[in-house]
Amino acid sequence: MIEDTKSYLNQELAKTVALAASDRKASDILILEVTEICYLADYFVIVTGFSTTQLKAIAQTIEEKVYQEYSQAPRHSEGEKNSNWILQDFGDVITHIFLPEEREFYNLEAFWNNAKKLELSSLGIIEP
Repeated sequence: MIEDTKSYLNQELAKTVALAASDRKASDILILEVTEICYLADYFVIVTGFSTTQLKAIAQTIEEKVYQEYSQAPRHSEGEKNSNWILQDFGDVITHIFLPEEREFYNLEAFWNNAKKLELSSLGIIEP
């Protein structure tokens, strides 16, 4: 029962992160459930921004929304200054915010291709 509650809360946190990124016009938003294949986290949220300014705005909005709804700040962040990839570690949910070139280069979707993808249309996030 406790594991189910934890899993549900982590999934809700991942959805909150995705919605916050969408609010800042992030593109190619993807939530991967990596619970069964990764010990680092339960969910990865991977998004694309199109400038370093947008990456920072996405990261800031995610931090604000998560703190507002869960009273939780990232345990750790990487790449906040002049970076093409920002990582935010919320414990069981890790956010990757990429410029398109970096996302293509690191290709986390292919690396974690056995992960389950969460459906975003139920959140109102519709990608073209």
